[in-house]
Amino acid sequence: MRVFREFRFEAAHRLPDAPPGHKCRRLHGHSYRLVVFVEGPIDPATGWVIDFADIKQVVDPLIEQFDHQYLNEIEGLSKPTAEVITRWTWDRLKPQLKGLCRLELYETAKCGCVYEGSRETTAKNPLLTDPDHCT
Repeated sequence: MRVFREFRFEAAHRLPDAPPGHKCRRLHGHSYRLVVFVEGPIDPATGWVIDFADIKQVVDPLIEQFDHQYLNEIEGLSKPTAEVITRWTWDRLKPQLKGLCRLELYETAKCGCVYEGSRETTAKNPLLTDPDHCT
């Protein structure tokens, strides 16, 4: 079973390595939407995979770190593309959120990024699989 919880934050950034004249090279902001997916068995005692409040408790500190901030100033986000923000977020949530299997980050209603963790291990050895990874 896979469950999800959605979070929102407002933040500014610029992409310093975008081509000259590209609109994203200038300072601008987005109303971001982050969707956090957790996968696991349904607990027979509770009837859920995870309490949505537990997801919120883990994710909220990162949302507070992002909200109404200039993302380029956050350590590790000097080039805050959707891809970089999503992987940075994954790296901080994965150790705390058992069953994390997918993040979706939307910069706008039409543009965003999906990340399901690193596939380097399985690419090097297709016989290995990550049990905490969505299938």
